[in-house]
Amino acid sequence: MKVSSYIMDKRLRALEEVRRRSRSLQDELKNIDIRDHIAEVYYPLHEDICQGSHEFYNLPGGRGSGKSSFCALELILQIMMDKTAQSNALVVRKWAVTLRGSVFSQLQWAIDTLGVSEHWRSTLNPLQFVYETGQVIRLTGLDDPQKLKSIKPSMGYFKYLWMEEFSEITGEPELRNLQQSVLRGGDSFCVLRSFNPPISRANWANTYIERPDERSITLLTNYLQIPVGWLGQSFFDEAERLKEVNPRAYENEYMGLAVGNGSEVFETLEVREITDEEYSQLDKIYCGIDWGFASDPACFLRVSYDARTETIWIMDEIYKTHMSNSQLAEKILSSDFYKSKKLKYLPLSHEVYEERPLIICDSAEPKSIQDIRDFGLKAIACTKFAGCVEYRLKWLQKRRIIVDPARTPNTARELQNYSYEVDKRTGDVLSSVPDKDNHSCDALAYALDRVIYNRKYSA
Repeated sequence: MKVSSYIMDKRLRALEEVRRRSRSLQDELKNIDIRDHIAEVYYPLHEDICQGSHEFYNLPGGRGSGKSSFCALELILQIMMDKTAQSNALVVRKWAVTLRGSVFSQLQWAIDTLGVSEHWRSTLNPLQFVYETGQVIRLTGLDDPQKLKSIKPSMGYFKYLWMEEFSEITGEPELRNLQQSVLRGGDSFCVLRSFNPPISRANWANTYIERPDERSITLLTNYLQIPVGWLGQSFFDEAERLKEVNPRAYENEYMGLAVGNGSEVFETLEVREITDEEYSQLDKIYCGIDWGFASDPACFLRVSYDARTETIWIMDEIYKTHMSNSQLAEKILSSDFYKSKKLKYLPLSHEVYEERPLIICDSAEPKSIQDIRDFGLKAIACTKFAGCVEYRLKWLQKRRIIVDPARTPNTARELQNYSYEVDKRTGDVLSSVPDKDNHSCDALAYALDRVIYNRKYSA
């Protein structure tokens, strides 16, 4: 009994010391004004969070709208302003592999920007930021549900939850599981949901934030509400260029608007004739293979990409079931386009031109890659990491895709019919796509692998 009392007294003394330290830091916070670092459009939202007027804050917005910067600054400041030192924050993304390059860097920037670096330290395992008082901002991916169930701060509770790229969450069941696992142990919570709205208006995330909810507030932002000096004139120039060449992509990418109507994945797809004159002018050529044999066809695509207009042209296809690797290689070698010396291929960069195409293949079958290499074809494996399928799809969706049903009938059919999954119970369009009837989509992504993962052409 005496031991228990001693331990309890020790914990109470430690807690009181934490609170004392927290109170002593409040004077320093008086010299920090978050308004110096956020755009004016966010001022009312900041006041709302400080007053605890709402529990959920939906932040859809276009590229460069400052929503992620706002969330990072707000979390750092709110943690430091808590005199009880009991509030902590959890920051999540769908894939853990994306955390360090996005929200972790964003939070470090916020700490440096506010000039409070001496009061914070970071660790990589676990991935977190720790305040002087012991409060933490923990970062985790949603690709490990068991880890989420066991996550808990050493003191206090997770008052703040920031969902970066909210639309990456598969649907409402996953969202409910996340919120039920995290939002407990306290009396008040603040949930931030930031994301670039998917192009489809029917996407579950777009429709979810439109539902009336007195506990939530939604603020749609775009880059035009951000000072030019913060983003740089080149950012604005690039946005205007896209507005001119692809208004639909501009509305979605920069203005944060869901401009599509249904569950189709490729809202910007154009199915039409590619004239011989247009075909002859295509010069930046890429090739990709999605492996198959029995029920799944092997699919080889030859495509062109115009970075200036952000347009993808589907040029040629080989699409067949029960085709061995040797038969596929022979088919490529005997094709008119392969034997032609008029077109130049871009194997690794736009500075290197070669007569033979570099073929980028699905990395799941190294032996198949070696098989077609043995026939003299240049082939390498595609880039793969957790979340890469979603990223490739997002990249392709932002581009105009032109496909000719006469030249590439199977690709035209698959791209036209490729749709998001739909929740059978609610009818909501989910963020996931079925892994079937998408052979040409995969081959297209593999072909453009070196462009998709080039920072110059980000999604």
